[in-house]
Amino acid sequence: MSTSITDKTYKKLSLLVSPEGFSYAVFDTLNSKVLAVNEVVFSTTSYSNLLEDSYSKALSENDALIEKYDEIIVLHDNNLSCFVPTPLFDENAAGSYLQYNVKVFETDFFAFDSNETYQFNTVYVPYVNINNLLIDQFGSFDYKHSHSVLVSKLLDASKNIDDKKMFVHFQPNHFEIIVVQNQKLLLFNSFEYKTPEDLIYYLLFTAEQLLLNPESFKLEFLGNINEESEFFKIAYKYIRNVSLFDVTDYQAKNGFSENENRAHFILFNS
Repeated sequence: MSTSITDKTYKKLSLLVSPEGFSYAVFDTLNSKVLAVNEVVFSTTSYSNLLEDSYSKALSENDALIEKYDEIIVLHDNNLSCFVPTPLFDENAAGSYLQYNVKVFETDFFAFDSNETYQFNTVYVPYVNINNLLIDQFGSFDYKHSHSVLVSKLLDASKNIDDKKMFVHFQPNHFEIIVVQNQKLLLFNSFEYKTPEDLIYYLLFTAEQLLLNPESFKLEFLGNINEESEFFKIAYKYIRNVSLFDVTDYQAKNGFSENENRAHFILFNS
């Protein structure tokens, strides 16, 4: 990355990484605009040399990933994470918080993101092997968990809204349910799914646990989903107030479509 002011590119690169592939966005930091976005999906999810080959090939074939940037941030996208309130957090025992949510091993490397605004820490297991590949490509970079960005931005969006609101961030094979109330995080969980019935089961179960009435609480979708999706339709059938997350303000800043802003919400807000 550029260090001298004479070498500044005024561009930032953000990558959202997983074993299934990655997406990336290029930002104009002078004008706070997204210049380009792209997605790469691998044909294998193996943690073997196939993954390394897939990343190496994709990194060399995308011209935007060969350029120089003033800032590079890597977002790790997995369900190996949890949120811990800052007053209860001990960074020397980071792994102990995760053991209640996921299976962890002594050999795992644990990282955490601190959020001073909302006083929580995201504890997670990053993809160390992917980080190592990217170090060879870019040198130094910052990294955090994708859920840190997602929750922070949804808490921002809940300012001065006293009613509990449910958000669903929908992606292929899994989705996240986030419930917030006036910048307070009430619930976060990640679920795998196969059918629309899986989705509505988890939505109604979560609503029941938080005493949310399907006739009155508001549910907003973001991520890779639209109103024609069978998953959206089944939610609309059982929950009265269902809509797509309003990205009008975001769209005005970057010129990408509503669907693109919802699909790449985390990436665009990184």
